Amino acid sequence: MTPSQIVAELDKYIIGQHNAKKSVAIALRNRWRRQQVGGWMREEIMPNNIIMIGPTGVGKTEIARRLARLANAPFLKVEATKFTEVGYVGRDVESIVRDLTEIGVAMVRAEYNARLHQQAESRVEERLLDLLQPRNVSFNLPFAAPGAQIHTPDSAARKAERENLRQRLRNGDLDAVQVEMDVFDDSQASQMAATFSSLAGDEMGRNLQEMMSNMLPKRSVRRTIPISEARRHVMAEETSNLVDNDALIREAITRVENSGIVFLDEIDKVAGAGSTSGPDVSREGVQRDLLPIVEGTTVNTKYGPVRSDHVLFIASGAFHISRPSDLLPELQGRFPIRVELDSLTADDFVEILTRPENALVKQYKALLATEGLDIVFSDTGIEAIAKVAAEVNEEVENIGARRLHTVMTNLLEEVLFNAPDNIEQQTINVTPELVRKRLESVTKNQELSRYVL
Repeated sequence: MTPSQIVAELDKYIIGQHNAKKSVAIALRNRWRRQQVGGWMREEIMPNNIIMIGPTGVGKTEIARRLARLANAPFLKVEATKFTEVGYVGRDVESIVRDLTEIGVAMVRAEYNARLHQQAESRVEERLLDLLQPRNVSFNLPFAAPGAQIHTPDSAARKAERENLRQRLRNGDLDAVQVEMDVFDDSQASQMAATFSSLAGDEMGRNLQEMMSNMLPKRSVRRTIPISEARRHVMAEETSNLVDNDALIREAITRVENSGIVFLDEIDKVAGAGSTSGPDVSREGVQRDLLPIVEGTTVNTKYGPVRSDHVLFIASGAFHISRPSDLLPELQGRFPIRVELDSLTADDFVEILTRPENALVKQYKALLATEGLDIVFSDTGIEAIAKVAAEVNEEVENIGARRLHTVMTNLLEEVLFNAPDNIEQQTINVTPELVRKRLESVTKNQELSRYVL
């Protein structure tokens, strides 16, 4: 996709913020351009990481999330506040690359499974038919080895019965039929993982779980389950047998290294003004630890070494208390593109309520339609809702478009509670009068509105 096409796609879900959309569109297109460059120059072209500055609720996270969907790239959103300096209890920053690799492997595995689904379907069908009508018949012969089976040729009647079962299986008529089969039991591994995580922390707990899972043999138990559930177990086994895991991991690592996107949220929370004691002691340490990851390093994962040289990092923060200049100069240099996002106005709220494909007005219309109700928002009613949201943001705390969720919930609270049994009218008209009546308590008392969220 060209940068203009990327911006056009982002416009379907995000109102305004053209500069931010333009910057991320260029960054995404540059990923494709780099892939077309041949020779040694390809390795020399580094991504221009972006830092987005703006108050909460203006679209920073949504821009990055939609961008990853457009690129079909491994995408990880993490909060900078989750990490601590090496030596402190908490997660180390290298887990960013490990988690991104896990996402990449899961993404490629899902693509492989979809590609092999049709091939595995025929195998699954035969195994389910074997559960319903076993092919082999066992005889207790005096001189036979224990468990020996004699293969009897399928008669015409058995073949006809099998084809009948096949047709009924395809039609879904046998989904509720109970069958016995061996399934892998991972409850013990889950209990061990929970124990390790509580004792050693999430990071070490995962490592211990992986080590123990490789040491302990997989345990299977015989269960009686319906055909619908048996199909799921058998499909997982067959697709796993068909997938070339080595090729899958190689493709996943290549995709992570060349197309991975990391959204580093709340970066302003680790940008303190040089405190050397108390809870801020590790802030600068987190920034120092982030430096090699953002600049480019090799992290050892369970799938092998993964380089972060060409991973695109998008950082964001409100920077109400701190400033971007409070970050370490070296870290500032790793984010050469800075974009400031604008605060949202009442006019923006009107567009947010109506234009995007997932607009709140459309969501509530779909919700109430399930109860047989039709809710109609007049243009003036939507303008009144936007005005109330903008006023509350100015008077209390500016939380951007998230304020619309609060206002809409308060506005439609009675309707949502009384539907469908205590509603007399099947059509509900949202007018400015209704908005003023329902939201008067929110806008009238500034102190009360502090407890809206």
